[in-house]
Amino acid sequence: MYNRIVKRILDFLVSGLLLVLLSPLFLFVAIWIKSDSQGPVLFHQNRIGKECREFKILKFRSMRSDTPSDIPTAMLESPETFITKSGAFLRKTSLDELPQLINIFRGDMSFVGPRPALWNQYDLIDIREKQGVNSILPGLTGLAQVSGRDELPIPVKAEYDAEYTRKISIGKDFRIIRLTFKNVISQKGIKEGRWSDE
Repeated sequence: MYNRIVKRILDFLVSGLLLVLLSPLFLFVAIWIKSDSQGPVLFHQNRIGKECREFKILKFRSMRSDTPSDIPTAMLESPETFITKSGAFLRKTSLDELPQLINIFRGDMSFVGPRPALWNQYDLIDIREKQGVNSILPGLTGLAQVSGRDELPIPVKAEYDAEYTRKISIGKDFRIIRLTFKNVISQKGIKEGRWSDE
């Protein structure tokens, strides 16, 4: 019942409340991005959601507008050359992920779940499909993120995703959210370039 009903209700209510409360921060970040570099405030990218349906994930733009699209940061030879000054701070603090509150409010995502794969990350999508991970909503954060994040190879990430899918509970979700805040503050497991797949 928690996964089918309560989780979605909590996602809807909490994301809606946070969008209202954080609207001044959204405005400040939007002005900073526009004053720092040319291009849109928000970055849109095709990701894989529940039942392998594609959706547009939202982020604050942290890279130049001429950065190759639909390519994981891992595939960029020198990602630091594409990251803007404001983007460096947003990525370091994970504030670039805040617009995903809109994705959660709309029902594309949940607060906790497997991080949504890029549409062309076929290896990750295939492993998740075999383990039933694609049957749930992707998340803003997840078990893999608090267990190593960018330091983990894809098969290990997928195993953490499968473990979460088998044992979804409100207690586990709150624990993952708590650990996420801890990791964001310590910047644990964050790497740019060829070690990162997001």
